[in-house]
Amino acid sequence: MTKNRATTAPDGKPTPVSGEQAKGEQAKRLHSAVIADELEAEIIDGRLAPGTRLDEQALTERFGVSRTPVREALHELASRALAERVPYRGVLVAEITRERVDALFETMGEIEATCGRLAAERMTVSERAALEDLHQTMSRLAEAGKERDYELTNTAFHTAIFEGTHNLELIEVANALRLKLAPFRKSQLKATERMQRSNEEHAAILAAIIDRDGRKAEKALRRHLMSAAKAVLAKMA
Repeated sequence: MTKNRATTAPDGKPTPVSGEQAKGEQAKRLHSAVIADELEAEIIDGRLAPGTRLDEQALTERFGVSRTPVREALHELASRALAERVPYRGVLVAEITRERVDALFETMGEIEATCGRLAAERMTVSERAALEDLHQTMSRLAEAGKERDYELTNTAFHTAIFEGTHNLELIEVANALRLKLAPFRKSQLKATERMQRSNEEHAAILAAIIDRDGRKAEKALRRHLMSAAKAVLAKMA
């Protein structure tokens, strides 16, 4: 027997949603995420030039899906500032300049430095232990050259530091900026040498946080973001 799940109707009353419907929604989200990731990579790599129109119909045919996941993917690209909606022209690939990337990393560096300082002062023992576990996992992934898994764990590592501040406003700001910078941070980790260097930088960050040394954690995170920025900007040269 298929169990129903409740959602909220316009009148505020719950309406049942079947298991099959829930699976369908999950599939749509999965499709949109795959489409967004593929287009993101093409934009970052320069395969989709600035000003290129991202036509919904063409994309539905290319990916073999309906318009809904394509629209969701385009919305996601716009939220990452990789595309923009232009009146009467549709969704266009945004221009990515060195100046913009530099500004994003500079801002993120300061935000993460603040998060690192506060996390070093405020994290609980269990939170510090969990952060250490994430670093150990990343060490194994870096050694094995598992780029995708490393990138996902890397996101979890930085998110744990944000949450370790126990400051909801700062966490919200840090996560919003992380989403904008994520495509660039992801691209620089594709090189094995950079992935291993990133892991070494994480070791310094972790040590400072475990030692409750806020200033040292602040400095380590600022340097970490500067190192990532150099790797990304070098590819844009």
